[in-house]
Amino acid sequence: MNKDTVTLKDILGDPLIAECWEFNYLHDIDFLMAAFDPDVRHLVKVHVVHGFWKREDPSRLALQEMASRHPNVTLHNAFLPEMFGTHHSKMMILIRHDDTAQIVIHTANMIIRDWTNMTQAAWLSPRLPLIKPPQQQDNSQDAAARIGSGAKFKIDFLNYLRAYDARRTTCKPIIDQLAKYDFSAIRGSLIASVPGRHKLNDASPTKWGWAAMQQALQAVPLTPSQSEVAIQISSIATLGPTDTWLKTTFFRALSGGAAPHPGLPSSSRPDFKIVFPTPDEIRKSLDGYASGGSIHTKTQSSQQAKQLQYLRPLFCHWANDSADGAELPDNDGNAPVREAGRKRAAPHIKTYIRYGGKSAQTIDWALVTSANLSKQAWGEAAGGAAGEMRVSSYELGVLVWPGLYAEDATMRGTFLTDSLAPGEVEEGKAAVALRIPYNLPLQRYGKGEVPWVATASHAEPDWMGQVWEHG
Repeated sequence: MNKDTVTLKDILGDPLIAECWEFNYLHDIDFLMAAFDPDVRHLVKVHVVHGFWKREDPSRLALQEMASRHPNVTLHNAFLPEMFGTHHSKMMILIRHDDTAQIVIHTANMIIRDWTNMTQAAWLSPRLPLIKPPQQQDNSQDAAARIGSGAKFKIDFLNYLRAYDARRTTCKPIIDQLAKYDFSAIRGSLIASVPGRHKLNDASPTKWGWAAMQQALQAVPLTPSQSEVAIQISSIATLGPTDTWLKTTFFRALSGGAAPHPGLPSSSRPDFKIVFPTPDEIRKSLDGYASGGSIHTKTQSSQQAKQLQYLRPLFCHWANDSADGAELPDNDGNAPVREAGRKRAAPHIKTYIRYGGKSAQTIDWALVTSANLSKQAWGEAAGGAAGEMRVSSYELGVLVWPGLYAEDATMRGTFLTDSLAPGEVEEGKAAVALRIPYNLPLQRYGKGEVPWVATASHAEPDWMGQVWEHG
């Protein structure tokens, strides 16, 4: 169901685009260039930032070959100091001829399959104007550091770009340009990761990984009722044989919120669910087993088997239509299944959403990000060092919550469309729509069901008659 969705051409097809900085893990430069307006695609200054730092890497050589066909494309390889780190952020920065700039943070690799037959998401900033002369500026300092404000987003975003310049100049030209633009129209908190060791208590206003999430959530009011956090990802890394990191570091960071208003009970710790497809859901997806090449976890080693044991109670289906899955909760018998229309488009999207209220009708906060469930993405304690975290990869996401839009606003999920129905909005109250990519309520895995594993062989044919053999 593609109502209200955007294509790459919708984002890049405007002839007023003068310059594009494209950050990603995988790149098809011919596909990227085809999305620009045909009259100007040979004029747009295109910068491609990738993570293939080894000179003999086949992916780097393929990129260089593709870029050689486009004289207006410049390649930059990101500084990656961590052995197991990747340049996983997915973003475009657009500088336009009408003196505006736009930031697009999304979940798709820059390859055709990701933009067509898989479920993805994109956050598009408003068009950002150039800063007005000083005499027209609001010089109040109160808003500058407020979590969720455009001023704070700008500080964090430019600090993120500065991480690329740790060893050599990569992003300084775009940093210098963006410094001239007014970010005040942005509502949201940047949640980013950059590789390296980071002090948790340093003076920098910008935190990384789970610490960034923990900091931002201190500004987010929570529904004073039972709630759940749905972690929906396309990859689960090796988290350890016990759930120590998952519960004491990651879930703890995601459980926080602003102090409740006087007279309201404090919000309890949320329940956590992990949305991840099974082999059957991959078999039935639009590309069948082929889409499983983009979705990863492992269960083969003894450590991974132990991890599966503690994750199993948290696992929920992507498509929510498994004959072997648990019965759908009836939510007091009156909550219909809300159909998202995406169950056959395999999930490469990554969303973290805190639902509150009866039948998960309201949303406390939502994050769309490149970050999967991994220590490399979110960070872990570095060698037992107190107050220090180690991050391996570049990641990028945006956190939003209803209070950014109005003091008494509510945020509600929408299905099959980006808009709320008239009856879903209380008269005189602000309501914010959030497109949900999966059906609700969530269906837990049934007995014997396991997550999709791309490194295992799957003999049962997919809907196209293909089998999946892994050497």
